[in-house]
Amino acid sequence: MAASEGAMRMGKYEMGRTLGEGHFGKVRLARHADTGRAFAIKILDRQRILAMKIDEQIKTEIATLKLLKHPNVVRLYEVAASKTKIYMVLEYVNGGELFEKIALKGKLPEKEGRKLFQQLMDAVSYCHERGVYHRDLKPENVLVDAKGNIKVSDFGLSALPQHQRKDGLLHTTCGSPNYIAPEVLLNKGYDGSMSDVWSCGVILYVMLTGNLPFDDENMVVLYQKILKGDYRIPKWLSPGAQDILRKLLDPNPITRLGMDGLREHDWFNQSYTPAVPFDDDDDNYVGDDNSHMTKHNGIPDNPAINQMNAFQLIGMSSCLDLSGFFEKEDVSERKTRFASNYPPTYLFEKIESNVINMGFQVQKNNGKLKVIQERKGPTNPRGHGSLLISAECLRSMNLFMLLS
Repeated sequence: MAASEGAMRMGKYEMGRTLGEGHFGKVRLARHADTGRAFAIKILDRQRILAMKIDEQIKTEIATLKLLKHPNVVRLYEVAASKTKIYMVLEYVNGGELFEKIALKGKLPEKEGRKLFQQLMDAVSYCHERGVYHRDLKPENVLVDAKGNIKVSDFGLSALPQHQRKDGLLHTTCGSPNYIAPEVLLNKGYDGSMSDVWSCGVILYVMLTGNLPFDDENMVVLYQKILKGDYRIPKWLSPGAQDILRKLLDPNPITRLGMDGLREHDWFNQSYTPAVPFDDDDDNYVGDDNSHMTKHNGIPDNPAINQMNAFQLIGMSSCLDLSGFFEKEDVSERKTRFASNYPPTYLFEKIESNVINMGFQVQKNNGKLKVIQERKGPTNPRGHGSLLISAECLRSMNLFMLLS
């Protein structure tokens, strides 16, 4: 972070007011200095994350958001880190939570509720097709933009295919009590897609009625109601809405209405226009609504090495290791990673040329390059190197690592 003209900055982002605060960080409004576009920057405290042992949760959220490029899912544009903070540059959604929208109106007209539910299911279906299961869907985690469109957010409890056991099921019990699926409570393993569908059914019920289908101050009683499917559907809802709620809130995940059946349901299909996901190469969009950052699938105009950050790494490798964001720094093993579209020979030539001009010596061996600065004097008569930097190219990922 650096101060500039009275405003705090993070790279090219000018930081503004705080939008919200949590246990391990805050979200601040920010504007891109070049384009003026608004973003939400999630600022996480690294030490607090480690102390609360939620580093895996944060890693999952970053990895998951990188995979998702859908108009009804909050976008992650960039990740950066300092010694004490992690910065997630996210799409700014200025309409608040769906929960607030429902609370303000009491309940939503069926036509409006159906439109939002269609968008929600488009987003959830898209996630499932990419092996992402949200596992904490509720109105507080669904945002609404200025145009009234929804954006699914908060993927901290989401699961990816590698989280499934050999039986192909998920086994971690998580979610919010009123929205959790009955099979999750049974601790016997569950299908992430069907548990998400259940939560979406609860959200639809809340939108259309203004009440929770399952609610009780006693948690044991609440879970008993969920397991039994003990709820009532108001008779004043249309027959179509009643039918789809009944099929979504089926306690048996095998007979519960799935995505395919949902798309064939008459009530769901009224005035339905499926959303179109963003193109896969539309990854670095940070300008205004009609501009994009320079794509990195070709050699950049300037012969410079682009600093590697998390969202680029995730795009390169499905086995991303984000542990460096959370490990305590050991000065003796300090590493800086860079990415470039240039071939290794070109990069080594540029490094060698530049460091020689700066008065350093270069040694090359087996794909590694060492930069040495020797000093001779009364305390160092033999000219032993007082500075040593080695560079190695990880060719399979086009990733360069400087080990100092």
